[in-house]
Amino acid sequence: MPTLPPPGEDARAHSAHLREVIQEQIFAAGGAIPFSRFMELCLYAPGLGYYSAGAAKFGAAGDFVTAPELGPLFAACVGDALAPVLRQVGPDAQFVELGGGSGAFAEVVLKRLLALDALPARYAILEPSADLRERQRRRIGERLNPLLGDLVEWLDAPPQEAWSGVLFANEVVDALPTPRFTLRDGEVFEEHVALDGEGRFIRQDRPADALLAAAVRHVERDVGAPFADGYRSELLPQLPYWLQAVMGGLQAGALLFTDYGHARREYYQPQRREGTLRAFRQHHVVADLYDWPGLQDLTASVDFTALAEAGTGAGFDLAGYCSQASFLLGNGLAERLQEAETRARDEATLLRLRQEAKQLTLPEAMGERFQAMGFARDVEFGAAFLAGDLSHRL
Repeated sequence: MPTLPPPGEDARAHSAHLREVIQEQIFAAGGAIPFSRFMELCLYAPGLGYYSAGAAKFGAAGDFVTAPELGPLFAACVGDALAPVLRQVGPDAQFVELGGGSGAFAEVVLKRLLALDALPARYAILEPSADLRERQRRRIGERLNPLLGDLVEWLDAPPQEAWSGVLFANEVVDALPTPRFTLRDGEVFEEHVALDGEGRFIRQDRPADALLAAAVRHVERDVGAPFADGYRSELLPQLPYWLQAVMGGLQAGALLFTDYGHARREYYQPQRREGTLRAFRQHHVVADLYDWPGLQDLTASVDFTALAEAGTGAGFDLAGYCSQASFLLGNGLAERLQEAETRARDEATLLRLRQEAKQLTLPEAMGERFQAMGFARDVEFGAAFLAGDLSHRL
């Protein structure tokens, strides 16, 4: 395994600036802030957070690779899954993507929806990062013809007016700032970030508030056993409120989430005593979550049972839950791969396409670690989740 090189001079200065901002917030809060607030600042502080600053995030030059960045297959299959929903909604259907990445997903899915005669009336990207928004604009302007490019717009906030269509999010829930909890003498504590005598970030546990404590007890009842003292993990009691906020005025339509995670009973296993939270920098897992704020991604696996509770609590029916491999294979991956291979101009392109398909579907890659979950109201997904449904695990 290659050694992770230290950040360059400019990157170190950037991180030091964000560190000072976080230190000031800790002082202002009386000596400690919840870990969720620390994570929020590390990822989203304006101009300084990991997703708010200008460094490359996606692909070989960044810190991680998402499914849409591998190539065209993932987004094309999602287009096949969502086209029936858009047709059912009708000519006023809208498509809202949460967090547009580099714009790669929007580019491919719009081309696929055009081929399927299922274009939405509007394709809206809710992207909080000004830097990523500009990259998305540039890519869409360069790679889509005006017929498609003119459908795309960027939102500063979720659509509050009544709308119908689909909401899609790939690797978004894992980046929500998450509270962390632990147990002491059977009582629930919330992890905070404080400072040692030299200004370094340190962990500090404080009694949890009523919302987090109740959420932990709910999980204990659901898994059928109390957490042992010292057990530490993540939990998003705000997930139902977040979901209702981002869908805004959605009336009829579907929600589709793809992310890495587990059903609840698999998530909160006794052997996973330190939770799932981890940091990534330049395709390396970084042991120190406090290391280089603003330069590394912080992420936690998704509790898909909690997501199912949030979606049904918002008035939607659970349409299905399965592995990413099952979802893609059930939505035309083999056909999309064959079509792409037919258009390939050289052996290198053929090899990339086949490697992409393997990365998306092999169990040791993304195929089993990533899952898909859909919700529907007044529409039907069709065959999108017929392959390998895992709803019984929830």
